[in-house]
Amino acid sequence: MNTQAISEAQLHALADGVLPEEQRAALEAHLRQHPDDAARVDAWREQNRQLRALFDPVLDAALPAALLSATAPPAPAANGAWQRHAMQAAAAIVLVVAGGAGGWLLRGGSDGPTASASASVSLARSAAIAHAVYTPEVRHPVEVGAEQEAHLVQWLSKRLGTQLRPPVLSPLGYQLIGGRLLPGDGDGPVAQFMYEDGGGKRLTLYVAKERAGRQETAFRYTQEKELSVFYWIDGQLGYALSAGLPKQELGKIANAVYAQLEAPR
Repeated sequence: MNTQAISEAQLHALADGVLPEEQRAALEAHLRQHPDDAARVDAWREQNRQLRALFDPVLDAALPAALLSATAPPAPAANGAWQRHAMQAAAAIVLVVAGGAGGWLLRGGSDGPTASASASVSLARSAAIAHAVYTPEVRHPVEVGAEQEAHLVQWLSKRLGTQLRPPVLSPLGYQLIGGRLLPGDGDGPVAQFMYEDGGGKRLTLYVAKERAGRQETAFRYTQEKELSVFYWIDGQLGYALSAGLPKQELGKIANAVYAQLEAPR
Protein backbone atom coordinates (compact mmCIF):
# COMPACT_ATOMS: atom_id res chain seq x y z
CA MET A 1 0.00 0.00 0.00
CA ASN A 2 1.37 3.39 -1.00
CA THR A 3 1.90 5.40 2.21
CA GLN A 4 1.33 8.58 0.23
CA ALA A 5 -2.26 7.52 -0.56
CA ILE A 6 -3.50 7.01 2.99
CA SER A 7 -7.12 8.08 3.35
CA GLU A 8 -8.84 9.56 6.40
CA ALA A 9 -11.17 6.54 6.38
CA GLN A 10 -8.16 4.28 6.88
CA LEU A 11 -6.93 6.44 9.75
CA HIS A 12 -10.36 6.19 11.40
CA ALA A 13 -10.40 2.42 10.83
CA LEU A 14 -7.04 2.12 12.60
CA ALA A 15 -8.25 4.23 15.53
CA ASP A 16 -11.43 2.14 15.78
CA GLY A 17 -9.55 -1.17 15.60
CA VAL A 18 -11.22 -2.33 12.37
CA LEU A 19 -8.41 -1.78 9.87
CA PRO A 20 -7.70 -4.93 7.79
CA GLU A 21 -4.57 -6.61 9.08
CA GLU A 22 -2.86 -6.55 5.67
CA GLN A 23 -2.98 -2.72 5.69
CA ARG A 24 -1.72 -2.22 9.23
CA ALA A 25 2.05 -2.34 8.62
CA ALA A 26 1.94 0.23 5.82
CA LEU A 27 -0.35 2.52 7.78
CA GLU A 28 1.82 2.38 10.89
CA ALA A 29 4.84 3.20 8.73
CA HIS A 30 2.90 6.19 7.39
CA LEU A 31 2.19 7.39 10.95
CA ARG A 32 5.88 7.20 11.88
CA GLN A 33 6.61 9.56 8.98
CA HIS A 34 3.61 11.84 9.57
CA PRO A 35 3.35 12.87 13.23
CA ASP A 36 0.30 15.06 12.57
CA ASP A 37 -1.69 12.04 11.39
CA ALA A 38 -0.37 10.02 14.33
CA ALA A 39 -1.62 12.70 16.73
CA ARG A 40 -5.06 12.62 15.08
CA VAL A 41 -5.29 8.84 15.46
CA ASP A 42 -4.25 9.10 19.12
CA ALA A 43 -6.92 11.78 19.71
CA TRP A 44 -9.63 9.63 18.08
CA ARG A 45 -8.60 6.67 20.23
CA GLU A 46 -8.92 8.85 23.32
CA GLN A 47 -12.37 9.99 22.17
CA ASN A 48 -13.42 6.36 21.82
CA ARG A 49 -12.11 5.60 25.31
CA GLN A 50 -14.02 8.56 26.75
CA LEU A 51 -17.27 7.52 25.08
CA ARG A 52 -16.91 3.93 26.27
CA ALA A 53 -16.22 5.12 29.80
CA LEU A 54 -19.38 7.26 29.71
CA PHE A 55 -21.87 4.87 28.16
CA ASP A 56 -20.66 1.24 28.39
CA PRO A 57 -21.85 0.89 32.02
CA VAL A 58 -25.41 1.55 30.84
CA LEU A 59 -25.41 -1.80 29.03
CA ASP A 60 -25.02 -3.63 32.36
CA ALA A 61 -27.21 -1.33 34.45
CA ALA A 62 -30.26 -2.83 36.14
CA LEU A 63 -33.59 -1.58 34.87
CA PRO A 64 -35.32 0.72 37.38
CA ALA A 65 -38.13 -1.07 39.23
CA ALA A 66 -40.43 1.93 38.74
CA LEU A 67 -39.98 1.72 34.98
CA LEU A 68 -40.81 -1.99 34.87
CA SER A 69 -43.86 -1.66 37.12
CA ALA A 70 -45.18 1.32 35.17
CA THR A 71 -45.15 -0.71 31.98
CA ALA A 72 -46.73 -3.92 33.30
CA PRO A 73 -48.15 -6.22 30.58
CA PRO A 74 -51.91 -6.05 30.03
CA ALA A 75 -52.37 -9.83 30.06
CA PRO A 76 -50.30 -12.75 31.44
CA ALA A 77 -50.66 -14.69 28.19
CA ALA A 78 -48.68 -12.07 26.31
CA ASN A 79 -46.06 -11.73 29.01
CA GLY A 80 -43.12 -13.44 27.30
CA ALA A 81 -43.19 -11.55 24.01
CA TRP A 82 -44.21 -8.30 25.71
CA GLN A 83 -41.40 -8.47 28.26
CA ARG A 84 -38.77 -8.87 25.56
CA HIS A 85 -40.19 -5.81 23.80
CA ALA A 86 -40.36 -3.84 27.06
CA MET A 87 -36.76 -4.70 27.93
CA GLN A 88 -35.59 -3.38 24.57
CA ALA A 89 -37.56 -0.14 24.93
CA ALA A 90 -36.51 0.33 28.55
CA ALA A 91 -32.86 -0.16 27.65
CA ALA A 92 -33.10 2.78 25.27
CA ILE A 93 -34.71 4.88 28.00
CA VAL A 94 -32.06 3.91 30.53
CA LEU A 95 -29.35 5.02 28.10
CA VAL A 96 -30.82 8.51 28.24
CA VAL A 97 -31.51 8.76 31.96
CA ALA A 98 -28.60 6.72 33.35
CA GLY A 99 -26.78 8.57 36.05
CA GLY A 100 -29.97 9.58 37.85
CA ALA A 101 -31.04 12.93 36.53
CA GLY A 102 -32.14 14.90 39.57
CA GLY A 103 -32.59 18.58 39.93
CA TRP A 104 -33.33 21.70 41.82
CA LEU A 105 -35.17 24.75 40.56
CA LEU A 106 -33.41 27.95 39.66
CA ARG A 107 -36.66 29.88 39.71
CA GLY A 108 -40.18 28.47 40.10
CA GLY A 109 -41.51 25.58 38.09
CA SER A 110 -41.91 21.95 39.11
CA ASP A 111 -39.41 19.14 39.56
CA GLY A 112 -41.86 16.52 38.37
CA PRO A 113 -42.45 15.29 34.80
CA THR A 114 -43.22 18.05 32.29
CA ALA A 115 -43.97 18.19 28.59
CA SER A 116 -40.36 19.17 27.91
CA ALA A 117 -38.69 16.76 30.36
CA SER A 118 -37.70 14.20 27.74
CA ALA A 119 -36.44 16.96 25.45
CA SER A 120 -34.24 18.42 28.18
CA VAL A 121 -32.81 15.00 29.07
CA SER A 122 -32.00 14.45 25.40
CA LEU A 123 -30.32 17.86 25.40
CA ALA A 124 -28.12 16.81 28.35
CA ARG A 125 -27.16 13.53 26.74
CA SER A 126 -26.24 15.18 23.42
CA ALA A 127 -24.17 17.78 25.27
CA ALA A 128 -22.35 15.07 27.25
CA ILE A 129 -21.48 13.16 24.08
CA ALA A 130 -20.23 16.31 22.34
CA HIS A 131 -18.14 17.18 25.40
CA ALA A 132 -16.60 13.70 25.48
CA VAL A 133 -15.82 13.79 21.76
CA TYR A 134 -14.20 17.22 21.47
CA THR A 135 -12.55 18.11 24.78
CA PRO A 136 -9.77 15.47 24.42
CA GLU A 137 -8.68 17.03 21.11
CA VAL A 138 -5.19 18.48 21.36
CA ARG A 139 -4.78 20.25 18.03
CA HIS A 140 -8.38 20.90 16.97
CA PRO A 141 -10.69 21.16 19.98
CA VAL A 142 -12.63 24.02 18.31
CA GLU A 143 -13.42 25.16 14.79
CA VAL A 144 -12.89 28.87 15.47
CA GLY A 145 -10.54 30.05 18.21
CA ALA A 146 -11.16 32.74 20.81
CA GLU A 147 -8.81 35.08 18.94
CA GLN A 148 -11.67 35.39 16.44
CA GLU A 149 -14.44 35.59 19.04
CA ALA A 150 -16.44 38.28 17.22
CA HIS A 151 -16.51 36.19 14.05
CA LEU A 152 -17.32 33.03 16.04
CA VAL A 153 -20.30 34.62 17.77
CA GLN A 154 -21.60 36.21 14.58
CA TRP A 155 -21.31 32.93 12.67
CA LEU A 156 -22.98 30.74 15.31
CA SER A 157 -25.68 33.35 15.96
CA LYS A 158 -26.54 33.45 12.26
CA ARG A 159 -26.69 29.66 12.00
CA LEU A 160 -28.94 29.30 15.08
CA GLY A 161 -31.06 32.29 14.09
CA THR A 162 -30.68 34.09 17.43
CA GLN A 163 -28.09 36.31 19.07
CA LEU A 164 -25.69 34.26 21.19
CA ARG A 165 -23.53 35.59 24.01
CA PRO A 166 -20.79 33.28 25.29
CA PRO A 167 -20.49 34.03 29.02
CA VAL A 168 -17.29 35.43 30.49
CA LEU A 169 -15.93 32.90 32.98
CA SER A 170 -12.47 34.37 33.59
CA PRO A 171 -13.42 35.41 37.16
CA LEU A 172 -13.98 31.70 37.81
CA GLY A 173 -10.66 30.71 36.26
CA TYR A 174 -11.88 29.63 32.81
CA GLN A 175 -11.00 31.30 29.52
CA LEU A 176 -12.93 30.87 26.28
CA ILE A 177 -10.78 28.96 23.79
CA GLY A 178 -13.32 28.94 20.96
CA GLY A 179 -16.32 27.06 19.64
CA ARG A 180 -17.82 25.00 16.88
CA LEU A 181 -21.05 24.26 15.02
CA LEU A 182 -22.63 20.83 15.58
CA PRO A 183 -25.60 18.99 14.05
CA GLY A 184 -28.72 19.05 16.21
CA ASP A 185 -31.37 16.40 16.92
CA GLY A 186 -33.92 17.78 14.48
CA ASP A 187 -34.31 21.38 15.62
CA GLY A 188 -31.42 22.76 13.58
CA PRO A 189 -27.71 23.25 14.28
CA VAL A 190 -26.14 23.50 17.72
CA ALA A 191 -23.38 25.74 19.08
CA GLN A 192 -20.66 24.53 21.44
CA PHE A 193 -18.43 26.96 23.32
CA MET A 194 -15.34 25.54 25.02
CA TYR A 195 -13.47 26.94 28.03
CA GLU A 196 -10.23 25.92 29.70
CA ASP A 197 -8.61 26.69 33.05
CA GLY A 198 -4.92 27.16 33.81
CA GLY A 199 -4.47 23.45 34.48
CA GLY A 200 -5.93 22.37 31.14
CA LYS A 201 -9.34 21.28 32.51
CA ARG A 202 -12.09 22.01 30.01
CA LEU A 203 -15.80 22.69 30.21
CA THR A 204 -18.30 23.20 27.41
CA LEU A 205 -21.51 25.15 26.98
CA TYR A 206 -23.88 23.47 24.52
CA VAL A 207 -26.59 25.73 23.06
CA ALA A 208 -29.46 24.27 21.04
CA LYS A 209 -32.48 25.83 19.38
CA GLU A 210 -35.66 24.44 20.94
CA ARG A 211 -39.14 24.00 19.53
CA ALA A 212 -41.65 26.75 20.22
CA GLY A 213 -43.70 26.33 23.37
CA ARG A 214 -41.04 24.98 25.70
CA GLN A 215 -40.71 27.49 28.51
CA GLU A 216 -39.19 25.27 31.20
CA THR A 217 -36.77 27.12 33.47
CA ALA A 218 -35.92 24.21 35.77
CA PHE A 219 -32.20 23.96 36.38
CA ARG A 220 -31.40 20.23 36.34
CA TYR A 221 -28.38 18.05 36.95
CA THR A 222 -27.25 14.66 35.70
CA GLN A 223 -23.99 12.74 35.91
CA GLU A 224 -22.35 10.10 33.72
CA LYS A 225 -19.45 8.61 35.69
CA GLU A 226 -17.07 11.56 36.19
CA LEU A 227 -18.86 13.93 33.81
CA SER A 228 -21.34 16.38 35.35
CA VAL A 229 -24.00 18.25 33.35
CA PHE A 230 -26.28 21.12 34.40
CA TYR A 231 -28.97 21.80 31.82
CA TRP A 232 -32.07 23.89 31.33
CA ILE A 233 -34.47 25.13 28.63
CA ASP A 234 -35.39 28.78 28.56
CA GLY A 235 -37.64 30.06 25.80
CA GLN A 236 -36.23 29.22 22.39
CA LEU A 237 -32.87 27.93 23.60
CA GLY A 238 -31.68 24.92 25.54
CA TYR A 239 -28.39 25.07 27.45
CA ALA A 240 -26.15 22.37 28.90
CA LEU A 241 -22.92 23.00 30.82
CA SER A 242 -20.64 19.94 30.99
CA ALA A 243 -17.36 19.29 32.81
CA GLY A 244 -15.52 16.65 34.80
CA LEU A 245 -16.17 18.59 38.02
CA PRO A 246 -18.02 17.89 41.28
CA LYS A 247 -21.69 18.89 41.24
CA GLN A 248 -21.25 21.79 43.68
CA GLU A 249 -18.30 23.28 41.78
CA LEU A 250 -20.00 23.04 38.40
CA GLY A 251 -23.20 24.41 39.95
CA LYS A 252 -21.45 27.65 40.87
CA ILE A 253 -20.26 28.04 37.30
CA ALA A 254 -23.73 27.19 35.94
CA ASN A 255 -25.22 29.91 38.16
CA ALA A 256 -22.77 32.43 36.73
CA VAL A 257 -23.56 31.32 33.17
CA TYR A 258 -27.32 31.59 33.78
CA ALA A 259 -26.99 35.05 35.36
CA GLN A 260 -25.07 36.39 32.37
CA LEU A 261 -27.45 34.87 29.84
CA GLU A 262 -30.45 36.37 31.65
CA ALA A 263 -28.88 39.81 32.15
CA PRO A 264 -30.47 42.64 30.12
CA ARG A 265 -28.83 43.04 26.73
